[in-house]
Amino acid sequence: MFGKEKTTMAFNGTSNATTLIAKGTEIVGDIKFSGNLEIEGKVRGGIIAAGGGDASVRVLENGEVEGDIKVPSVIINGVVKGDVFSSNHIELAAKAKVEGDAHYNLIEMVKGAQVNGNLVYNGGNSVKAEQGKMAKSDKSVEKAGIATANS
Repeated sequence: MFGKEKTTMAFNGTSNATTLIAKGTEIVGDIKFSGNLEIEGKVRGGIIAAGGGDASVRVLENGEVEGDIKVPSVIINGVVKGDVFSSNHIELAAKAKVEGDAHYNLIEMVKGAQVNGNLVYNGGNSVKAEQGKMAKSDKSVEKAGIATANS
C-alpha cells in the first residue's frame, strides 16, 4: 500500500531456531527438524535431523524418547529407549539413561550416565550413512571393522 517493497520468507532447510517439547507434552510420531530441539516431555517416535548439518537435540532431565535418534549432535540427561546415531558427538550427562546402542564419532560420558547397549564408533560417517549402513548385530558390526564395547 505504501511502497513496492515486499518481504518474503522462504524455508531453505537451515535454521538456528530452537523447538521445545515442554514438560507434560507427549508427541506420538516421528519428528523431522532442523536447528535445535529440546525435549522436556515425551516423544514416542523417531527423531531425525532434516539435512543433517549442525542440528542438535537435547533430552533434558525429565525428557523421554521412545525411538531412534539420528542427529549430528546429541546431549542426553533424560531417558532414551532406542538407538542413538550421531555423526558429530554424543554427550551423556549424569542422569542420562540410554536403552539401546550409541553410534558415535566422539562421545563424552559423565559419572552416573548409563548405556544399556553397545557403544559403536562410526569413524565420522554421516548420519545419512548411519541410517542405511549401521549394523544391528555384533557380527555385522565386527565384519565392518568397527570396534564395540564388547569386543
